[in-house]
This record gives sequence, structure tokens and C-alpha cells, in this order.
Amino acid sequence: MEKQYVVYVGSHTDTCDSKGITIFDMDVERGALRKRGEVEIDNASYLTTSPDGRILYSITDKGVASFRILPDGNLKRLNTAAIRGMRGCHISTTKDNRFLFVSGYHDGKITVLKINEDGSVGPIVQGIFHKGPGSVAERNFKPHIRCAQLTPDEKYLCVLDSGIDQMKIYRFNHETGMLTPCDIVRCVPQSAPRRLIFSSDGQYMYMIKELSNHIAVFHYDGSGKLPVFEKIQTISTLGKKFTEYSAAVALRFAREENYLLCTNAGDHSLGVFRRNPETGLLTQLNVLPISGRYPTDVNLFPDEKHIFVTNYDSNTITIFSLYYDKGNIVMAGAPIPVGQPKCSLVVEVPAE
Repeated sequence: MEKQYVVYVGSHTDTCDSKGITIFDMDVERGALRKRGEVEIDNASYLTTSPDGRILYSITDKGVASFRILPDGNLKRLNTAAIRGMRGCHISTTKDNRFLFVSGYHDGKITVLKINEDGSVGPIVQGIFHKGPGSVAERNFKPHIRCAQLTPDEKYLCVLDSGIDQMKIYRFNHETGMLTPCDIVRCVPQSAPRRLIFSSDGQYMYMIKELSNHIAVFHYDGSGKLPVFEKIQTISTLGKKFTEYSAAVALRFAREENYLLCTNAGDHSLGVFRRNPETGLLTQLNVLPISGRYPTDVNLFPDEKHIFVTNYDSNTITIFSLYYDKGNIVMAGAPIPVGQPKCSLVVEVPAE
């Protein structure tokens, strides 16, 4: 039976007509999206699912909302849990879906919450505020946590703070959900680390830096008493000809992690990199325009022949065919309207 997929797109709702989460049906063969409907929720700036793909979690003004993903791909709200802080910007979970981590950009707080057996969000386990002055007085004058991600062995939580240019590392207690500070990776001042992803073999971490427009590649070793992150490469997200202001935003693996994609706001472009799985090193193949403004996320169709980009300032999604050998993209169809999209998820649903 042919697999079927839906796409969830989270949007800001304060200054546009989006209701929060827009649901699209995906035509994998044609590389197309068709809008199905919307779910009302305030400022769904980040979405993720439980590891089994049955529960969707969303940032909201009130904290974190949970939804059961129904067999047809529609959403049924379970609950909303407060985080006792300002609106978050990123969510991640443990592999067993027992704990959830919320990153706070506005207040520099990392919040750990318990997840109930039915997938709904439970009580707060711990909240930690980062402290310290930033490196850029005009913008990064205080902590701004951008994301928090467990290492693949789940021994440590890596927390990126773009305000103080650090990755703070916390030891994670699987029984209690508590975090204990254990180390810091200091980034180049004014670089603003924004997102990170790990290779599936657990050896390499890729960190995109918003203000310096770079990807830093680290080798990770968690076998000792303390984690070891060895930086092995720094590579630009931009093309050689770009000289104006830009900001690196999103990261995504492609083609069994043999390629890496990134987006650049300001330059309004997509970077395509070839990845060596043995060494972890990247080679830039191309940086091309995405026919939109402020690309906040990039995602792939399941066959990975097509990609789509959410464009915040132009209120669109643009779809492209991706030709990996040279890193070329060709637009596939007209832009799809959606209000101020911030993020996207592709989820498999049972076929009819």
C-alpha cells in the first residue's frame, strides 16, 4: 500500500491571517502540497513530534501544546502546559518521550517538562536561566537560548545560546529529568549559534551560526567522564559574491546524510553541501536563491527528489527539484501562500 504523508507548518499569528498550524496533503510523486486546513493556536513558532510520530508538540504563547495525530493526519488537542516564562522558540524530546525541553529565546531559560503516558505535556521538572552579558551590545546583550538537543547517546543536553555565544552542556538524569551543568563550548564572539544537528552515527555535530553565517563541524566523543567536542571545520553558508548582511537560519540532512542543506535570510538563499560520512567534513556545492524572503526552514519530500522552503517575510512556501551532484535546484510550481511560516514537519499517516 502506498505511503501517505501530511505536512504541518507552524506560523506566527500576531501580524498575519494564519491560525497557527496549517495542514497540507503531500503528493510525493508530483512534488506538490495541497492545503487541507488549519488548527488555531497562538504563534506556533516551532513544531516537533514524539519519536513514534503519534503526538505533535507546538510552541504557543501559553507554553507548550500537545496534539494527537489522528489516522487521517488531522490533529486533536490534548492539553497546553505552562512553562512559567516567556514564549519558547524550540522543542525537543527524549527518545523514550518521557521528557521535553523548551528553549527560551526571550528570557534565556531552558525548561524541562515531564511527558505523561498519553503523550500530553506534564509538570515542569526544572527551569534554568542562563546568565552573563552578550558580545554585541546592539542585539546580543543578554542570554538568548535558541535550541536544546540531546547528544545521540542522551548523556548530555547541548544548549545553544546566541546571546552569549556559547553552547552550554548539561549532564542529563534519565530518571528524574534533572540537568547538571558540566561544560561549555565557547563560540567565536558575535557568531550567534542558532541550531545544531547530530549525524545518526553519533560522531559528528553540525552547528549553524546566525550572525557569522557559518557552519561549524565538531567531532563528538561521550565515552569519558566529560564530553569532548573537537571542532574540525568551519565553512561559510554563503556564496563567494555575497557581501551584504545575512543571517544563517536552518539545517537539514539529505540523501542518507550524504548532503546537508541550510538557509540564509538576507541572502534569501539555500546552501547545498556534500558531506563525507567518514570524516564528517563538508564541501559547498552551491548557494542559490529560493524565490522568497527570509527562509526559516527547509524540508524534504520523502523520496528526497523535491524540497520545500518556508519563507517568513514573503508568506509563502516554495518547492524545488533538487539535483544533488552539482547542488542545483529548479522551482517546481508557483509559491504556496501561508502566513509567516516559521517551521515545518513531514509526518507519515496510514494510507486509506
